[in-house]
Amino acid sequence: MAKKRRPQTKAAAPRATTGDIPVVGAREPCPCGSGRRYKACHGREAAHAVTELVQRPFEGLPGECDWVALRELVPAATVELNLADGLPEGVPSVTLATVLPMAWPALRRDNGAVLIGLQNDTPSGDISRDLADTLRRALTAEPGTPVSAERAPGDGPRLQDLLDPKGGFTPTLHEGFEFWLEDAANASGEVAASLERANAAAIPTARLAGVDAAYWCETPEKNHLRWVMAHPEEKLLDALARLHAAGASSLGENTRLVGSFRAHGLTVPVWDLPKGMPAEDTEKPAQELAERLAEALADGTPLTPEQRRARGGLTNRQVTLS
Repeated sequence: MAKKRRPQTKAAAPRATTGDIPVVGAREPCPCGSGRRYKACHGREAAHAVTELVQRPFEGLPGECDWVALRELVPAATVELNLADGLPEGVPSVTLATVLPMAWPALRRDNGAVLIGLQNDTPSGDISRDLADTLRRALTAEPGTPVSAERAPGDGPRLQDLLDPKGGFTPTLHEGFEFWLEDAANASGEVAASLERANAAAIPTARLAGVDAAYWCETPEKNHLRWVMAHPEEKLLDALARLHAAGASSLGENTRLVGSFRAHGLTVPVWDLPKGMPAEDTEKPAQELAERLAEALADGTPLTPEQRRARGGLTNRQVTLS
């Protein structure tokens, strides 16, 4: 049976401009007084404005490629962050973490230190703005409390506004998530259970020292190298195709370039490695490949038919994560 149509009525016009409207929950009445829910009124405009910023949310931050890697590839890592205005009184440190217990967006320890989780779902299309809002709220949270997820104002600051552009970005990788707690050995309750689950699911991962943003990982079937690169995508794919057609795209015997994926506006080529190839044995081949890639990137000649076929194969195996 067909549903009855409701009589069409003209919605009340909003009574204020978007800039004057406070941010509320998506299903709450819009504060403009239109009678519609926020998500169907001024929230729609705010969400659209934020979505337009999403292409490269970490662009302009020190270590953009590592930000992407920690967001998408690395299970357990931390980075000490430097704020543009320095640390507030009572906050001894601010640390970015891949994941926090029970997927908290942020946590303020008893001693006032702040931890921010990077791999959480974010309520808008701009991860940078969402994380900046979480960071600001964490800096003033009560010590010893987690910080909840909230909708960030559409015109609020981004990480690029809050972090020191000269502060550097050096990830520290961990085998497990004991960094969550000041005394992990005495953890109990939900936090202890969350820690146990997270440690059991963590894939062994290492960051190569000789090249930027290249991450080795070990899986049950084989090892991999996933290398986040900031080169323009089309130019990078051309360069990889040149190497692939010349038989120079591998990292040594029984290794191969298997494709790439996109993440937060950057391209991440992926290599399969033999199960017995550890991270330290990947260092020299990766440095040598980086030299070959630099030469290929500088080559501006048109691709040959063989190189175009190689490029088509790479493109067909490309996926987008975000």
